Amino acid sequence: MNKINHPEEERRILERRNFFKTLAAGSVGAIVLSSSKNVSAIVSSSKPGNPIPEKKKVLMKVGCQSGGTTVENLEFKARHGVFNIDGGAPKYIEGVGWDLNDSLAKKEACEKYGISLDAYHLPLSSEGIDKVKFPNIMLGKSPARDKEIEIIQQMISVAGKTGVNCLNYNTIILPILRTGLTLDPKRGNASYNTWNYKVALAKNEPLTIAGVVGVDTMFERITYLLDRLIPVAEEYKVRLANHIADPPTHEGFRGITRWNSPDIFEGLKRFANLYDSKYHGFNLCLGTVAEGLKDPKTEILPIIKWVGEKKKIFNIHFRNIKGGWDNFQEVYPDNGDMNLYTVMKALRDVDYPYLIMPDHVPHHADPASQNQAFSFAYGYIKALIQAVSTE
Repeated sequence: MNKINHPEEERRILERRNFFKTLAAGSVGAIVLSSSKNVSAIVSSSKPGNPIPEKKKVLMKVGCQSGGTTVENLEFKARHGVFNIDGGAPKYIEGVGWDLNDSLAKKEACEKYGISLDAYHLPLSSEGIDKVKFPNIMLGKSPARDKEIEIIQQMISVAGKTGVNCLNYNTIILPILRTGLTLDPKRGNASYNTWNYKVALAKNEPLTIAGVVGVDTMFERITYLLDRLIPVAEEYKVRLANHIADPPTHEGFRGITRWNSPDIFEGLKRFANLYDSKYHGFNLCLGTVAEGLKDPKTEILPIIKWVGEKKKIFNIHFRNIKGGWDNFQEVYPDNGDMNLYTVMKALRDVDYPYLIMPDHVPHHADPASQNQAFSFAYGYIKALIQAVSTE
């Protein structure tokens, strides 16, 4: 049975319905009004003097310098989304330099997997003066160093001719310095390369064959080298990326004062200002820079800003540490003292366009541990690049 409403009751029902319709219309109107105000604000902010910040285009990409250009390594890199690499070096022809045909073959091998061969390593390595292939350059011995420099000039030309536009190198006498390993039971018993200056002093190691070398002499020898390399680099459009000595340490350690020690920022500035050339810059190892700082988390950022704004960063070694000056451990990217997300944003903000490469990774007894650690680093770097690309 249908309920029959009294005329007066029907009138009140209609009034309530009209009230709610009006209320709803008013709400929509309020929303529209609010939206139009927001649009007006956006339009207003886009007027001259109030620009809307544009999302930065992020050009950097994950890369790697380990493994060379073997089929096994190229497939490993491609499986993990690494499509830009440092290929190590072409075959060496004694007394001449690099084999041009081998460099072309390496390039072609990479291209089969969609991988870009972006860099090589010159034979000015971090092994130390006793083991480096061309020792006379940093020993300052002529005419032997002149022949070594001539060979490196040939290597620059081979790189340029085959489209490899970045060469990483070191200008050191002491090798990479470490004093042992630190076990981390919280990370599956991984072990971290460790440096402790007091432990190193207690070893009382002798001078190298270079004897005593001060910082000004180091820079004289670096300048002698680069005076002869940079014109060739400019001719072939190849960036020369210097990796700072690892780690920065005290003056006169084992007779040597490293050019980036003891004040790493001042050393970087002095080196950067040697030449006003877009082919003179750094393989900026963030781990090594952090090793020379007392508070890496905060002190690394102004260094990235200064070097990056000068467009002197040609390659990034991306790793983290626990500790800093005089005492540190090389750890996984997610458990060190630096906030690598903040670091990646700093690189984005200076428009850094090249490779972000994992460097030293933790150790483990598992035979697959190195590839495992690199795989973790690749994913971590790719995620950070994606994160700072979407802001």
